[in-house]
Amino acid sequence: MLLAVLLAAATAAPPVLTPPEHRRGGDQTFLTFPEWFLVYSPDEYAAFVKEHPPSEFPLFGHLRQFWSSYRTVYGATRRDYPLNAEYHVMIAVIGVSTTVEYALRSAYENTLGRASEVTAAYGTTDEDRLAARVAQEYVDFIRDRPWYQFDFVTPLRTLWRDTPAWGAGPLRKWERRYALTSEWLAKAAYARLVGQGSQAAYGAEETTTAVVLDRVPDGIEAELPRLRVLERHPDGRALVTLPRYDDFKDHAAALARRGASFVEIAGNRGPILVTALVPSGWTPPVSGASALFSQPILTRPGRQRVAVTVPVGALAELLRVLEREGHTLEHVYDY
Repeated sequence: MLLAVLLAAATAAPPVLTPPEHRRGGDQTFLTFPEWFLVYSPDEYAAFVKEHPPSEFPLFGHLRQFWSSYRTVYGATRRDYPLNAEYHVMIAVIGVSTTVEYALRSAYENTLGRASEVTAAYGTTDEDRLAARVAQEYVDFIRDRPWYQFDFVTPLRTLWRDTPAWGAGPLRKWERRYALTSEWLAKAAYARLVGQGSQAAYGAEETTTAVVLDRVPDGIEAELPRLRVLERHPDGRALVTLPRYDDFKDHAAALARRGASFVEIAGNRGPILVTALVPSGWTPPVSGASALFSQPILTRPGRQRVAVTVPVGALAELLRVLEREGHTLEHVYDY
């Protein structure tokens, strides 16, 4: 009897060190990927339209990648976690909205948009250049804030107040004015509607993630001023908070670079999802890490996005390997 008790104690999961108010469900690391894909897609678009016409961007290819990745992460959560109905509804809403948007944009750009392209060399009109600039500003914004908080009205004012109405390629100029006005007006109205609904349904979003580290590297607070130490343990472990979203990736990479390891993230010690941009055929050379899925970067042949699951305790090792091999760490999905 005593032996059985000792064996049970030895095999029991260690107690969670993260306070309850800082914990989030483990399924969140998977379910946040579809949201972030709707950052990566505009990012790829913004880079593409600096040198290519919008009609050549693979919109339907991106829709296939969105829904395929959602199916995969849903399968991963269905095996090990209870159904998070609220989050799935949210993903369905943004997925359907994006599908409608991309379908309408593809239909337009491959008819009227393509027709206007033949009247002027792409990129020569002020409207094309403004559209490319706003596309990049939008991507930079949504890396840390909800898309519906983006100001679509200011670009409209710039289009009509500060952009010359006449110049080279007048047919292209006025077609772009019509297209951009329609797009930004529709998005401004939809953003306002979504913002009001999101605030009513979810309230203000948390801006930090609680992390238990095996140690706090000396002087790291100067390098990472947004890191906050909440509690230190006698064995050197520490409970800290890090900023969420894109900044979490940068903070996690900096901590790994300084030799720290992660014990818990938002109360989780199990798998966490990481994406990296790597050459085709790359596999994660870290014990416990495995590729959940991969996606080719459709506008950059030979490059792919690999989604890797890795135990929280091995996350720092994976980040160090990616940096050492010169690969691009895209995101760490911090629940």
